[in-house]
Amino acid sequence: MPVDLKVTGGWIVTSAGKYRADIAIKEGRIVAIGDGALMPDAKETINVKGKFILPGIVDTEAHPGCYVPFERDIKSETRAAAAVGVTTWGVHAPSTRLGHEPFPEYVQAEDVIPFSQVADGAIQIINRSSTIDVFLTLMLETDEQVAEIPMLAQKWGMTSMKLYLQSMKPELDKYWAGRRAGLGHGFDDGVVYQTMEQIAQLGAPGIVAIHAENWQIGRVFEKRLIEAGRTDFAAWTDRSPDFAEVHHIRSYGYLALVTGCPLYIQHASTAASHAEIRRMRGEGLKVYAQTGPAWLYLEANDKGWRINVPLRYRENIEAIWEALADGTIDAVGSDHVIAWDPNRREDMYNANIWKLRTGFTSRVEMLTPVILSEGVNKGRISLERAVEVLCENPARIFGLYPKKGAIQVGADADLCVVDMDKEVTVSKDNLFTRSAWSIVEGHTFKGWPVMTILRGRVIAEWPDDVPVPRVIEDQPSGQYLPRKVGSQLYPLLSQAEQPVRG
Repeated sequence: MPVDLKVTGGWIVTSAGKYRADIAIKEGRIVAIGDGALMPDAKETINVKGKFILPGIVDTEAHPGCYVPFERDIKSETRAAAAVGVTTWGVHAPSTRLGHEPFPEYVQAEDVIPFSQVADGAIQIINRSSTIDVFLTLMLETDEQVAEIPMLAQKWGMTSMKLYLQSMKPELDKYWAGRRAGLGHGFDDGVVYQTMEQIAQLGAPGIVAIHAENWQIGRVFEKRLIEAGRTDFAAWTDRSPDFAEVHHIRSYGYLALVTGCPLYIQHASTAASHAEIRRMRGEGLKVYAQTGPAWLYLEANDKGWRINVPLRYRENIEAIWEALADGTIDAVGSDHVIAWDPNRREDMYNANIWKLRTGFTSRVEMLTPVILSEGVNKGRISLERAVEVLCENPARIFGLYPKKGAIQVGADADLCVVDMDKEVTVSKDNLFTRSAWSIVEGHTFKGWPVMTILRGRVIAEWPDDVPVPRVIEDQPSGQYLPRKVGSQLYPLLSQAEQPVRG
């Protein structure tokens, strides 16, 4: 019997190397990889003409629903992700931002509800409105939410938890924007400890992610900088110095070591952080680190922006690339956020850093281009290492491998075809984010995704003969991805792996 699709004429890339082979796909899965003469017939064939074929990108950190209802962001921003080769999104959200209605602009403590009350609704939104597949990382705030972890893992396959450490003192409202982003309770070290304890008992693929950035120290620096008359963009970086990130990594890394909990550090934006991560690994802690395209590309200067954690100076950017190359940093995630409406650049911008709106849009659309252009084509990392940090490692760490992040028989037929010679100058014409602007507009990148395939279906493409990319979406086909408690590898071809339908 013919297969549904064959992808021919390309170089398959894994962390182990590149090789020429064709890929046969049937019912959304890879069923054969090999020489064209030995492959089955197909109903449809796509010749990628010598381009590189990567597994679909697994973006481990995105924040849809922070400032507008969850479904609205899922509809638009998963299209933006698909345009740059992302087929799996790791969505981070508190319970107040997973479809709970009414949508409060400023969240209060009483708005924070159990995740069990919103899990089914969030899954329904993903299954009907997402262009790509999604797994959930839950941002915990209360003892009651921590107590739900075993049930959340067993019933809904939610095995990754997030502790947004900068929100631990919400009473400092002047210095904390979390109420608008959906965090309304605040938490203490008791919540941190219990979360790590629960995840350690849960076992693989349970993991705790942390946003490491001490805002209690940051408020002191902010006061001093304002009193000194600093309003420039780099003042935001000086407000949150390197040691404010390292302090959290060391403190909560120690709690992870005590409890035996695997730890995932978002951003890892300083050389001092990298040294601390290596030290903790030497002590036996299972700790992973992530960075993002903003910290790999943008500097703390007047062309930057306000973001948490802040953009760093040039020497730290080079240190992040070195840590990505040598294995200190394991993964790259976009940290994609759409700020509240209106989201036009002119409405968000202010020359005074203290009046500038925090965050900038379109980070997911920076993800693959920054890695390909600034990383691979500039010789900082190999294409094989790019596959490791964009696809394989994220899928392994979060319990989705080899269903995701791999090109092998039995895996989902998620592919990202890239043209390493394609030069693109970013403009509104080639963006899909709802806000239709990017901090890197006018920047030219060499190396760009030109086709995204999700479970055997082309969902985005940029043919050679058309001026702008297109996302193909007659009907959103994304699915919610539950993880399997008790196994580091996602079981293939089993009934248990069918998508959860809320």
